[in-house]
Amino acid sequence: QVQLVESGGGLVQPGGSLRLSCAASGFTLDYYAIGWFRQAPGKEREVVSCISSSDGSTYYADSVKGRFTISRDGGLNTVYLRMNDLRSEDSGVYYCNANRLSRNYWGQGIQVTVSS
Repeated sequence: QVQLVESGGGLVQPGGSLRLSCAASGFTLDYYAIGWFRQAPGKEREVVSCISSSDGSTYYADSVKGRFTISRDGGLNTVYLRMNDLRSEDSGVYYCNANRLSRNYWGQGIQVTVSS
């Protein structure tokens, strides 16, 4: 069964850190481009960060550059999003996405709330 499961979200104070995990089952993440997306209430889903399957190149939205880091662990079939110096505007539901050719999978999403 193909599945992506996010974990690691929660409530954190401004300036704090979280590490989100996206664990795959039923397929090998290394062969897929992975993206982290987020959606705040009343806003469209936006891309936060991506990592390619070919050379490991990464992309970050301007709003998170220098604060977020995406990485892979092939042995655990998991992709991470390390989030530092969190701000209230980083709050939202975070989703991971795996894409390869015609195959596109989404996780169920996980809530991140940055608030004092």
